[in-house]
Amino acid sequence: MRVAGLLLAAGAGRRFGGPKALVSHGGVLWVDRAAAVLRDGGCAPVVVVLGASASSVRASAALEGCVVVDNPDWATGMGSSLRAGLAALTGSDVGAVVVLPVDTPGVTAAAVERLRAPASPAALARASYDGAPGHPVLIGADHWPGVVASAVGDAGARDYLRRHSALDVPCGDVADGDDVDHPRDLPT
Repeated sequence: MRVAGLLLAAGAGRRFGGPKALVSHGGVLWVDRAAAVLRDGGCAPVVVVLGASASSVRASAALEGCVVVDNPDWATGMGSSLRAGLAALTGSDVGAVVVLPVDTPGVTAAAVERLRAPASPAALARASYDGAPGHPVLIGADHWPGVVASAVGDAGARDYLRRHSALDVPCGDVADGDDVDHPRDLPT
């Protein structure tokens, strides 16, 4: 069964001061780093959802081998990007998807591999760090319609995962799941 990667990289990064997809840390754009993490974690295809500054991201990022999807509703929040990415995969032979926001630069391919392990169309799992839920998340294709129906604003799949008792997959030993909202939060 194929497991896709879904990279949510459409936001304007208002609190950060600009789109996080265009943040360069260690000489690598976050959007390129996150796509590589999904790919190296065994996901195929890798779908990248763009919105704010999409043309700048396309001009600056590599994104080779990725399926790039535009989200015209990106300003309404992460939920619209999740819906756009799942729509791009609906009807394919993909049985599950690992979802990763672009602003989690501490997530590693090892964490993605761990999330991919229980993949099935019925699977629902999320990385956890010291017992707290985080990213990435695994969503089996059987859950896509429910996630699409509930993904609004910036909540994404959070409420759906909680209501359906998603499996927590400890990843703190192989990754850091912190999201970076401000430049002061950048890893050193």
